[in-house]
Amino acid sequence: MASLDLAGTLKTLQGERARIHQELIRLDRAIDVIRELAGTEAAPNGHPKKHTMSAAARRNIAKAQKLRWAKVRAKTKGKA
Repeated sequence: MASLDLAGTLKTLQGERARIHQELIRLDRAIDVIRELAGTEAAPNGHPKKHTMSAAARRNIAKAQKLRWAKVRAKTKGKA
């Protein structure tokens, strides 16, 4: 009698697994649609798309960073 209960339980669990698997497939599709709409789709090689920065933007960032370091150095020089 116990083996009959186990068989029924096994069948129920397999059915639940199949239902959850189908739900996961639906969720994956929904995630793919949202990613596509948001423009965050990964490149075909599986890596995210890289954002390029113009040379002028890189120069501006470097200039700003040099100014920040100059301020830090000036403070430490004044303390010593």
